[in-house]
Amino acid sequence: MLCLFVIVLPLAGAAESAPSLSLEQALASVDKVNVTVLLSREAAAQSLELTNQLRAGTLPIVTGSLVQRRSLGVSTAGVAVSGTPASRFDAQLAGSYSILDFNRRATLKSSRVGVEVAQANYSAVVQSALTSVAQTYFTHLRNLRRLAVFDASIVRARSLLDLAKNQLAAGVATQIDVTRADSVLALADQARLQQVTVLYQSELLLKRLLDIDAAATVQLADFSVKRRPTTLLAFGDQKTAFDTRADYLAATKSLEQITEDVRAAAYERLPSLSLTGQYGLASANFDESDKKTTWASGIGLSLPIFDGLRAGADKRVALSRQRAQEARLHSLELQISAELRLALQDAGSRNAQIEVAEKSLRLSQEELRLAQQRYRQGVADNREVVEAQNRLAIADDNLVEAVYQYNLSRVELARARGDVRTVLSEKAP
Repeated sequence: MLCLFVIVLPLAGAAESAPSLSLEQALASVDKVNVTVLLSREAAAQSLELTNQLRAGTLPIVTGSLVQRRSLGVSTAGVAVSGTPASRFDAQLAGSYSILDFNRRATLKSSRVGVEVAQANYSAVVQSALTSVAQTYFTHLRNLRRLAVFDASIVRARSLLDLAKNQLAAGVATQIDVTRADSVLALADQARLQQVTVLYQSELLLKRLLDIDAAATVQLADFSVKRRPTTLLAFGDQKTAFDTRADYLAATKSLEQITEDVRAAAYERLPSLSLTGQYGLASANFDESDKKTTWASGIGLSLPIFDGLRAGADKRVALSRQRAQEARLHSLELQISAELRLALQDAGSRNAQIEVAEKSLRLSQEELRLAQQRYRQGVADNREVVEAQNRLAIADDNLVEAVYQYNLSRVELARARGDVRTVLSEKAP
């Protein structure tokens, strides 16, 4: 069993007092700092306010007005009717209320379902952002571990160079052994420099996802996912995934919204009924005390007779959108089922690959020990040692990559099941 220790290597240029960032902290901050998540949240808020705007059409509308008018009437011949201008002051409350409008109420219901769609889309965006952050976090950890692998290779290369020099001084080796060891050390140094750049790149990406200043120093806390075999997919697992996947919930709500749009389009042919009324006071001037009461009320019935065939076209468009969304929902069901099955299989395969990588590492370590022993005894040159060191470095890197791929597979499995945060409960003790 591979034991992974907490990585204490600081990032390039980081101070020892750099704050430690854990995977729990990174995932917890996503919905507060990630730009994509914040934009999606605002889209959900806008959808709610658009619904509130539509709701205003189903509630009573009341307005108040104060008007002071002064006019001089004229006849059709342009002659003044009266020699003096007339004044009139009105203080009124006017109201209207749609008693019965099936189309407007169906549209409002559709908009309310649209709010649920926006909220589900927001949850889907959060899951996508969580996946990106978790993957980048593990990628950066992998790059840190690879840097440690290159450091170990440099230590072995220097040890080999010192041994070659001692063997040359003792007369049991030649100058080519020293040159070969020096060349191996140069290649190891070059590989480490390249890895520093890769490490810096993954660091910047993680900072950008978490809205951290690029110049800030961040030190990652180690996180190793518990290794365990995966079980076969049961029907309950797939059904649970449908209930928890935000993208599936959004697609389901979208179909519900389109169904309301179909109903609203059918209601365009129905009549609507509304009330109107006015109440106020009137006088010649606003400062007069003998104001008279004025009022008016009415009820209106509106019946569409001919709308240029718009209602039929609206219904056919809505029905077409409904059929398209049903096809998308069915396709999404197949996709989720396939993703869940593939994630389970991949997690199991990656777990088994770690065992193979561990065995390869042990064999490479033993091969290097035997090669070094032969070289010290003078029965072979250091080519066997160089080859064994190369194979050990490859095996060490393969193990780092195997652990990294297993961590990613567990993140993908958590995403396929509906919540990336569940990977936090799989932390190895």
